Amino acid sequence: MQTLINFIIGPLNSIAWLNILLPCVFIGGLYFTVRNRGVQFTKFGHAMKETAGKLFSKEKAGEGAVTPFQALTTALSGTVGTGNIVGTSQAIALGGYGAVFWLWIAALLGMVIKYSEVTLAIRYRERDKKGDWVGGPMYYITNGMGKNWKWLAVLFSLFAALASFGIGNMSQANSIVGSLNNAIVAFVPSAADSTNTIRWTIGIVLAIVTALVLFGGIKRIGAVTEKLVPFMCILYIIFALGVILGNFIQIGEAFSKIFIGAFSPQAVAGAASGLVLRQAIVWGLRRSAFSNEAGLGSAAIAHAAADTKGPVNQGLFGIFEVFMDTLVICTLTALTIIVSDVPINFGVKPGPELVTAAFATVWGDKLASLFVAIALMLFAYSTILGWSLYGTRCVQYLFGLKGAKIYQIVFIIVVVIGSVSSLDVVWDMADTFNGLMAIPNFVALFALSGVVAGLTKEYFAKLTEGKTEKRVGKKS
Repeated sequence: MQTLINFIIGPLNSIAWLNILLPCVFIGGLYFTVRNRGVQFTKFGHAMKETAGKLFSKEKAGEGAVTPFQALTTALSGTVGTGNIVGTSQAIALGGYGAVFWLWIAALLGMVIKYSEVTLAIRYRERDKKGDWVGGPMYYITNGMGKNWKWLAVLFSLFAALASFGIGNMSQANSIVGSLNNAIVAFVPSAADSTNTIRWTIGIVLAIVTALVLFGGIKRIGAVTEKLVPFMCILYIIFALGVILGNFIQIGEAFSKIFIGAFSPQAVAGAASGLVLRQAIVWGLRRSAFSNEAGLGSAAIAHAAADTKGPVNQGLFGIFEVFMDTLVICTLTALTIIVSDVPINFGVKPGPELVTAAFATVWGDKLASLFVAIALMLFAYSTILGWSLYGTRCVQYLFGLKGAKIYQIVFIIVVVIGSVSSLDVVWDMADTFNGLMAIPNFVALFALSGVVAGLTKEYFAKLTEGKTEKRVGKKS
């Protein structure tokens, strides 16, 4: 059975990621950049002022909504995760140091893609029967492209709901249990005899904690993520900077390896590695998209709940989100690995051990192991919260509020299953559904690119006149 699944999923995964998502990220990113007059570059200062500059200002959200910052942290909770730690390590190991350069390129293009997704999410969102704001690709397809395209919205919702059980649930729960189990055994070797019991115990506790947040609705998810995400990001940045500054003399050489490797991977990774330019580009673009999810449409679902001034005002958070996720956190991970000069087995996909070894060069083996375990736990748990919202909204779109409640119960049960299961096949299937989400989303992004361009032009024209955007949305 597993052989049959691999036979089907393998080619489908390659088509979804290599033949559809990556070309769309590159071509779409360039196209949206031109249509919006390079908004992620020309208006970057304004975007930072409206987002990072207001992160600590106290805001209150109306009924059925969260603050713009809570919407951002909920979206970041789904993107800042194992992709930033393990994904970046894999990009370097499989694509060479130059993959980091292409990761940056994908992020720069991803900024305008995420900006477009979030802008459309606000423009075409609705109020559901509970009074909550709901939106995302399924809504901007239906409300923006017309009822004749509802089948495309249904496809997106199905792909996203299925992906939520894998990439946003089982794989994350398994990572949490695995990292905590390893940390416990490292400090208490005798616990190795009770591994199965530990996994079940952690899995059940994790399911209960997730249920307490998930059943509280969007406001409780936002309240948790606004505290959890900044804490885990700041903690990770501090530890990464400790390694980078501890190897300060190697920073220049690290950037040299990245830029040279971007066009000649073998020059810095060694001829024996077998690395070629195509691998550097593919793995850089692929792991960037996997990390920040620009093009998948997932984060737009979280941003749609924001009590914001208007579409573009929240769209600016999309620019900041990709900047923070990829250009900051992924870059810090890459530099930590490169400046520490830990051995890299090029061509072999690593787990968290590569980053752990890099942290250990400054922080020591035990502290590094403990920190990576805690970081993976926090990142993975926040991803579970983010994707629980995405899946809920997609099932709600398909089957209504009652269907969403059933989905949430199943989601909690699957957390326990993921905690005690072997997930090789699940990872591949989840990765595939994750990539397939991009197909209906990019169809909508291209079809509605004129709407985004118009809203962008109108926003900055009003800005020069001292005016602000109007709130938008409708009742379902």
